[in-house]
Amino acid sequence: SVSLAEKIIPAADVSEQISLAGKEASGTGNMKLALNGAITLGTLDGANVEIAEFAGEENVVIFGHTVESVRELREKGYVSREYYEQDEVLRKAIDALADGSFAGGNQEIFEPLVYDLLNKDYFCVLADFASYRKAQQEVAKRYQNQTAWLKSTILNTARLGSFSSDRSIRDYQTRIWKR
Repeated sequence: SVSLAEKIIPAADVSEQISLAGKEASGTGNMKLALNGAITLGTLDGANVEIAEFAGEENVVIFGHTVESVRELREKGYVSREYYEQDEVLRKAIDALADGSFAGGNQEIFEPLVYDLLNKDYFCVLADFASYRKAQQEVAKRYQNQTAWLKSTILNTARLGSFSSDRSIRDYQTRIWKR
């Protein structure tokens, strides 16, 4: 709800925007988080691209496939189960979902999710997993240097004025309403 967002957004240190590249329409939530100083951890998708451009790539943490590499992955015949079989950490995470570790022993609750991840995985979650883990480690490392972290949060806020509603409305007037 908006009331919760009013409390959460200003308090957030990290904004996780983890959509598959090419599938996020815009991402106004991550704009609000970045304007409030949160460091973006995300894929090259939606507003993350603009945030990286305006705030500076050194002030965001990008991971995962690009639109082009997702296309190539699918053209080659993406098989998510291969990622599961080759990555021990990923395998342990999926197995913990399957064995009920996160559901009080209930092995059925996550069964559809596990099935889809291993057999369908339209959003290439397993293909991005290793990169996501490295990105999480990078965020944790950056957070340890509070001076540099603070600098990044200030630069995020200072450089993202183009995401203001005034600019958006002017853009709508020009491009959509032709006024």
